[in-house]
Amino acid sequence: MTPQSFAFAISPFWPIAIGFFGLGTGYFIWGGQALFGYPKASPEVDRTMGLWGFWMPGFCQFLTGVYLIVGLTWFNVFGSAAPLYMAGLAFTVYGIHWFAMAHRRYTGRARRRMDGWRSLISSFPSLERMCLERLETFQ
Repeated sequence: MTPQSFAFAISPFWPIAIGFFGLGTGYFIWGGQALFGYPKASPEVDRTMGLWGFWMPGFCQFLTGVYLIVGLTWFNVFGSAAPLYMAGLAFTVYGIHWFAMAHRRYTGRARRRMDGWRSLISSFPSLERMCLERLETFQ
């Protein structure tokens, strides 16, 4: 008996819209509350914002990152699109970052200063991607 193998067609569509949708929704909801101070901060508001932060930006970005990495490595449905590897890594890392921020806010242990320092660390995948794209242009 010979093993059965499958070959999937290369997709010209990159599934990054759901990641950017989640990111935009997270910035709109969390940023609007932080900028305008409405609704006023309270334990109930923090729990609600924590849930929103977990599901919209966190889950959407994590799902997009895993989808990209699996599509590139296991099924090869995006061809050899090198920028998608960094996009998959960045979406996954940022999704985990939103999970952590949302959990801290949901449990009432959020500290703005700590979240600010954590965001600096989470910016390294973007910096790495910019450097790799710059190197690709010189080759």
